[in-house]
Amino acid sequence: MADARIPVVILCGGAGTRLSEETQTRPKPLVEIGGRPILWHIMKHYSRYGFNEFVLALGHKGDQIKRYFLDYHAVGQDMTISLQDGQVAPLNNKIEPWKVHLVDTGEATLTGGRLRQLQPLIGDGTFMLTYGDGVGNIPLDELLAFHRSRGALATLTAVRPPARFGALEFEGDKIRHFKEKSTLHEGWINGGFFVVEPAALKYIESDVMWEHAPMEALASDGQLVAYRHEQFWQCMDTLRDLRYLESLWDAGRAPWKTW
Repeated sequence: MADARIPVVILCGGAGTRLSEETQTRPKPLVEIGGRPILWHIMKHYSRYGFNEFVLALGHKGDQIKRYFLDYHAVGQDMTISLQDGQVAPLNNKIEPWKVHLVDTGEATLTGGRLRQLQPLIGDGTFMLTYGDGVGNIPLDELLAFHRSRGALATLTAVRPPARFGALEFEGDKIRHFKEKSTLHEGWINGGFFVVEPAALKYIESDVMWEHAPMEALASDGQLVAYRHEQFWQCMDTLRDLRYLESLWDAGRAPWKTW
């Protein structure tokens, strides 16, 4: 379980253009699986391992994500309302013990630029980092222990996905070459679910993609390692991905439901 403060940064700012059927009206992290936003599913998984503080980097339609959490307490529990004086009394307390920082990092800011802006909230300790559109049954306690045992500045979770993504080349656990979305395919890709040391943020020199120059430089300095996750991982890039996740949830066979 989580011990010292380890915040979880979730990148929620992208436009989700490949899922435009759903994202014309809402940000991608609020697209629902089983009546709950995929963002909620991701946060529930982290919470299952004791990580309950979240820093959300907002961008495209970020106001909706703010509204979701503003309303969360009001609509997320049973209540008694006295219409005479407007008093509201909760009937139970099933609300998650989450602290959620919501930061507007700009409409068109790139992932590295968003991370840089979050530095004051992240603090000077280890933090988790992932994307607001991917779920998996990654054992987060093992991931954290692996990261600490390797002593690198950043650990990513390597997953085996459909072949339309890029690839990673290994040398032991060190990542020898990092190439996002190339034609090269060796069976492993960046699945998010990072563990990062604050010093890794020094590799972000401007508003760039975290997955480009910063991670490439970390890899070439031997500071990027991979935790290989052989089990379930799925991103929600397209309508087909969403339908697949929905079908698993509806059948009661969602491997990412760890809570």
